Amino acid sequence: MTHAADARSSSPWWLFLLTGILWIIFAFVVLSFNITTVYAVAIFFGVGLLVGGTFDLMLASMERDWRWWHILIGILEVIVGIIALAWPNQTFLVLAGLIGWFVMLSGVIDAVVAITTRRLNDLWWLLLIIGALQIAIGVWAIGYTDRSIALLVFWVGVTALVRGFSQLAFAFGLRQVDRDLEQVMTL
Repeated sequence: MTHAADARSSSPWWLFLLTGILWIIFAFVVLSFNITTVYAVAIFFGVGLLVGGTFDLMLASMERDWRWWHILIGILEVIVGIIALAWPNQTFLVLAGLIGWFVMLSGVIDAVVAITTRRLNDLWWLLLIIGALQIAIGVWAIGYTDRSIALLVFWVGVTALVRGFSQLAFAFGLRQVDRDLEQVMTL
């Protein structure tokens, strides 16, 4: 009985639940801003990176196999978060441009993969359409700073939303594993 209680109390499911909720709140805050509040979005982005980095560093203390990865990602997120808070306007504009280029290059890669794997993948055409859309959005955003900013705000918001929901799903899955383990240990 005490072994099951120990396994249950050592599970970090609640940490994933908490960070998932925080990521979702952060996503809604980011997505609710308009383009004229770039400074505030950059600050929230920096804070989000600091929270995410802190979470990864905390997770590293609980991990064995991927500890080095969580430490590396956590340190990078904290450093970039500090830079974003120190120079929010410059950071935001650089990130906005990079996101446009990233989306465009991702589209090129998706289109090439779709064409080269068309004989192996029945849905190759779907990946080609997605790649073409990414190329168009990237080209659209790269040309003008305002467009790049809009894309960045959307990208950060959607990424935070996806991360939040995945954290929630993982938290509930981990909680279920805890309950199953507790039942097995009581038998």
